[in-house]
Amino acid sequence: MGLTTTLRRIAFGALLALPLVGTPALAAKQTDVAMQPYLGRWDMTLVTPEHSYASWLEIREQKKGQLRVRLVSRWGHARWLPQASIVDQHLRFVSPKKDEERPEDMVFEGSLSGDELKGTVNGLNGATWTWTAERAPALVRKHPPRWGEPIVLFDGKDLNGWAPVDATPNHWHAIDGQLASLGSGADLRSNATFDDFKLHIEFNCAPGANSGVYLRGRYELQIEDDVAPEGPDRRTAAIYGYLAPVVAAPRTPGVWQSFDITMIGRRVTVVLNGKTLINNQEIPGITGGAIDSHEGLPGPIVLQGGEPGQVVFRNIVLTPALPAEGEDR
Repeated sequence: MGLTTTLRRIAFGALLALPLVGTPALAAKQTDVAMQPYLGRWDMTLVTPEHSYASWLEIREQKKGQLRVRLVSRWGHARWLPQASIVDQHLRFVSPKKDEERPEDMVFEGSLSGDELKGTVNGLNGATWTWTAERAPALVRKHPPRWGEPIVLFDGKDLNGWAPVDATPNHWHAIDGQLASLGSGADLRSNATFDDFKLHIEFNCAPGANSGVYLRGRYELQIEDDVAPEGPDRRTAAIYGYLAPVVAAPRTPGVWQSFDITMIGRRVTVVLNGKTLINNQEIPGITGGAIDSHEGLPGPIVLQGGEPGQVVFRNIVLTPALPAEGEDR
């Protein structure tokens, strides 16, 4: 065998050993790299001609090259979606029509624009809606809280310090030391906003009624006596759609009960009638019906008033956390 032939064979063997562009292994690797900037949790705002909705998005790589998306849409709880993909830096995910209460699926399209996600979705009657999303903050606290003085949020006499969230008819009244909504209408928010806090609040849920307490106006602590109860993470003492109590809360309509809630960053502890049902757990993101999706900002206490039945409240006392030395809140 001549020297020239030997060199040719060596070169040909080396060429065969090289990975080929377009092979599945290389394509999967390229897809993984393309996914990376999209992965994580996103605070999302959906804009329609009539209204802007606080929404939330979580994007995960479930298996190598396989995408999963969890969405809080215009209302309801966080749901894993059946379809999601990233192709050529273009994100696409589909929210089923049955969950959206629409005649067709909602198809979200979008891509990265700087540090934001921006895109469109098919609206109603042929309209195109838009959406934007910014990365959700971690809200990790470096120091334990220093507690301030307790604040009485409801004096039992009037609605001073409270206001309806929107223009929906307001049916809230102060009656006999209680804060009550006399019909399905507006949610009610505290004028003051808070970062970290401890909250004591007492409630009485009528048979078949549904309400909730929104912490910072974004995370709903559920109150209900629904005729057809939903899953454990959507029952009384749950953070709606995310965190279920360790044991089911007793179904005792017409009886006064108490919540003692500690909210630090995005970690929450819920004590119902003296029993800890959620202990220092992380809330992944906002729940449906939130006032906005800007999780890094202080927010109000919001009482839900738009669901059926009547839930009344009393003895609403909040103790705010003071900023730690050298830490802004």
